[in-house]
Amino acid sequence: MAKAILTTKASPAYNDRPEEFYHFPSTYLNYLSRVVGDHIIYYEPRRPSPEDSSRGGRQAYFACARLDTIEPDPQTAEHYYARVSNYLEFDNPVPFAESGQYYEAALRKSDGTTNRGAFGRAVRLVSDEEFDRILKTGFAAEIKAAKTNDAKTTNDVDGLDEPAHDYVRPIVEMTISRPFRDQVFKRGVRSAYDNRCAFTGLQLINGGGRPEVQAAHIKPVANNGTDSVRNGLALSGTIHWLFDRGLLSVEDNYKILVAKKGVPDQITKLLNTDGTVRLPASDSLKPHPYYLKFHRELKFHRENVFKG
Repeated sequence: MAKAILTTKASPAYNDRPEEFYHFPSTYLNYLSRVVGDHIIYYEPRRPSPEDSSRGGRQAYFACARLDTIEPDPQTAEHYYARVSNYLEFDNPVPFAESGQYYEAALRKSDGTTNRGAFGRAVRLVSDEEFDRILKTGFAAEIKAAKTNDAKTTNDVDGLDEPAHDYVRPIVEMTISRPFRDQVFKRGVRSAYDNRCAFTGLQLINGGGRPEVQAAHIKPVANNGTDSVRNGLALSGTIHWLFDRGLLSVEDNYKILVAKKGVPDQITKLLNTDGTVRLPASDSLKPHPYYLKFHRELKFHRENVFKG
């Protein structure tokens, strides 16, 4: 097995939904066949869309996942889908180079400039060391928090403080841990929405300086929903409760949907006056239509989640 970097754009030319699958031509089949059962990192290039004139892409590594299977595309000859799981976005995107140092050695020419030929490959195999370095940089905030929590829970043995141990859990193992994933998802969603409820715009901070807003999955984890920010909304506690029970939902154009019954007038008066949810500034973090549709149409006890 091997690890790889996969390039995908915010508005891809291929049929990518990186949280769940990566669409690619046969050119990369041999490479990706070696990665099945191992892990990948996603990279977003400068051009966020197929147009040659487009600019504004993050030029950064932004998420990791596990490549589970490869399947032929039934609609397009010589194309395939790489199905992934355990998708998780970094605390902060990692630029491909910092202070002249490249995370992928193959992207640096001997004269110190960028190897554009290597950069042009949408799929690039990387060493375990390079892979781990990107992950540790991308999840630096959560790793630091995990170390702090470990230190706080150090046992007192016979009246003596047991010395804190270095945090040595393998980084890939951390990314599939549910508590770790929950913290990364919460941090990512809160940050994307500036700690404000998407439905009301309220930003409540408690006495300890922590935001009260919660990170809600649009497609629930119980229904194989991913921990992507695009599958999340920042919601206050009451709004989160109503959303999970299908009394509130969102159209593809981000219009707020309110059920005809079950939502108190006091709540509707709190909703954004323009009738739409407040969105992240970056298009790459806005709710994906697939997840919004899933929330509106998912069957729970023979009823749609949204009860409007």
